Amino acid sequence: MKSYENLHETFLVLVFITIAGGFQDAYSYLMRGKVFANAQTGNIVLLFKNVVDLDFRTALSYLIPVISFALGVYIAVRFEDAIDKRVLHWRQYIIALEVIIMIIVSIIPENLNDLANALLSFSCAMQVYAFKKIYGLNFATTMCIGNLRSATENLSKYHITKNKDYLENAKKYYTVIFIFGMGAALGYITSELVGLKSILIATILLIVSFVILFFEERGY
Repeated sequence: MKSYENLHETFLVLVFITIAGGFQDAYSYLMRGKVFANAQTGNIVLLFKNVVDLDFRTALSYLIPVISFALGVYIAVRFEDAIDKRVLHWRQYIIALEVIIMIIVSIIPENLNDLANALLSFSCAMQVYAFKKIYGLNFATTMCIGNLRSATENLSKYHITKNKDYLENAKKYYTVIFIFGMGAALGYITSELVGLKSILIATILLIVSFVILFFEERGY
């Protein structure tokens, strides 16, 4: 952990944030009408599929999280620029807002899934912007496609150059993908057992990350 200037770039925070990311995607898909909180590529594909089918009501269900995700990134950037660091780090404000959003989602009934998915996508977008570097490398904690590309790219470069740094980088990316998968598995299991309120488990994971960031030294 001491190898990195900021705690938000360390393995400890990565575990809780990434498990929460995988959990949210599984929850939104299984419990909120087969819409992805994080995987906006899937939402866009299904959006245009339903447009072609002239099923505009279903298309809207996929358009809403895409727009909410974009809005979440926009707001997160504004947070980074505007929040005073004297009380909390801006990333802690992001996590706190995520926790509030997920508590609200846990009480939204199933007939308002569009609202729940909009809030979840907004929350995930803020997270993916706030926690985009781990181990000093660019990572995504709420999706896998970029991590899979980077992992395999580094693995290929290792086989070409025999530079072990590339191998270590590949291992880190593959580890993040595995942790995300564990979060998705946890989301699946708990969604089956607890139902709509299972999203509260993700809030616990985020609260742990929130507390860890208190130990980050000043000079974020």
